[in-house]
Amino acid sequence: MKLQPDHIASQSITAYGPGWVAIQGEKIAHSVLITSEGLRVNWDCTRFEDLGPQHFAQLAALDVELVIFGSGERLRFPKPEWQISLMQRRIGLESMDTQAACRTYNILAGEGRKVAAALLIEPATSNN
Repeated sequence: MKLQPDHIASQSITAYGPGWVAIQGEKIAHSVLITSEGLRVNWDCTRFEDLGPQHFAQLAALDVELVIFGSGERLRFPKPEWQISLMQRRIGLESMDTQAACRTYNILAGEGRKVAAALLIEPATSNN
């Protein structure tokens, strides 16, 4: 019997680390928005403190059932007023740290779900 890995039809996050993610093997060092339908755009925010309702309104314009929000190196939650546009469109939002968001997005996209990942990629911090 020949064993082969499953082929995932949607774009996937192939690696990640402090200050970067790789999508389909391409390393990206800035915040990014991707969908299981193939959309990939820069997400104009560098720090959690830069986020506002306009960032989540951009997510509400997507044709998805769920948005996975990667909040950076640690778990942080968006303010309720930022989420109004998503709630109005009945789009779910789950918040988790960016690495967990990458893993969760891959699982849901691999299942064929209409999902987006909004990944906050903050500059890597040095512990030296």
